[in-house]
Amino acid sequence: MNILIADDDATNRTILLKFLEKWGYTVTVATDGAQAWEILQAPGAPNIALLDWMMPGIDGVEVCRRLRTLRPTPYTYLILLSAKFQKQEILDGLNAGADDYITKPFSPNELAALLRSGCRIVELQDELLKAREALQIQVSRDPTTGLWSRTAILEFVESEIAFARRERSCVGVLLADADHFKKVNDTHGHLVGDEVLHEVGMRITQCLRRYDAAGRYGGEEFLIVARTPTIDHLAMLAERLRATIAVPEMATRLGSVPVTISIGYALWDSAEPLDRQTLLVRADEALYRAKHLGRNRCAPAQANPPAAETVGLSVSTSNPMGSK
Repeated sequence: MNILIADDDATNRTILLKFLEKWGYTVTVATDGAQAWEILQAPGAPNIALLDWMMPGIDGVEVCRRLRTLRPTPYTYLILLSAKFQKQEILDGLNAGADDYITKPFSPNELAALLRSGCRIVELQDELLKAREALQIQVSRDPTTGLWSRTAILEFVESEIAFARRERSCVGVLLADADHFKKVNDTHGHLVGDEVLHEVGMRITQCLRRYDAAGRYGGEEFLIVARTPTIDHLAMLAERLRATIAVPEMATRLGSVPVTISIGYALWDSAEPLDRQTLLVRADEALYRAKHLGRNRCAPAQANPPAAETVGLSVSTSNPMGSK
């Protein structure tokens, strides 16, 4: 546990440092309030701060007030050191954001007890933050595929459109659907179906750049968002995705399963007055056309400039697994 000592008195600093190091703490030292304030704002700031009430420039109470206004994460436990012992003065310090206080001259045993309490609070806060992060991951990630959830990927589309507007660039979306997937579930069971979806998600991720994103749009549908300058670049990405899914077949607990996808894609140009919904409708219409033309192929949105509709030749489009 890292503890900050902030005191303008060299003797007090030496005494505190001796005790804290003896008790096994890591110690950071500040000689005044301004230096303490700078340290507490920096990344990796100490978990607990012992702040002298009276310091030149910025006193301990003001440091507490500023830090609580800033509300950094993770939480810093603040203890005021002061010769003040009047009730109103103590209340002023606590109202400014201090968690506790100790009067000078202090008892080492009392200080040790306060620090143990502070450590417990900091550790509980850390556990809460980890639990919140885990919950956010559960909400934002699809558990079957490992891709972004529907809500998260739709938010990503919005942010990429906003980025394209600012940069006067383009953004593309690809809507992919696993062909005949209902037949996979009906023939092999839902556990194998989940294995296939997971592998599809893995292969999609392999095709993307670090600033692209993919999410499970629903069922066996996937939404991919990519920064791209032209419809031709988007067409190449779509074909790479289609080919990567088709070969090799998906390995499952019941053996290999042939899977192909159909992809519809659409490009948004910053010069065009277009919103997210319209862009997705265009991609969905293109996906429907790819399905109608035989599946295992990619088709551009008709509202975009012409691009080649690609067909997978290495895998038969007459898949025997039924419709969809």
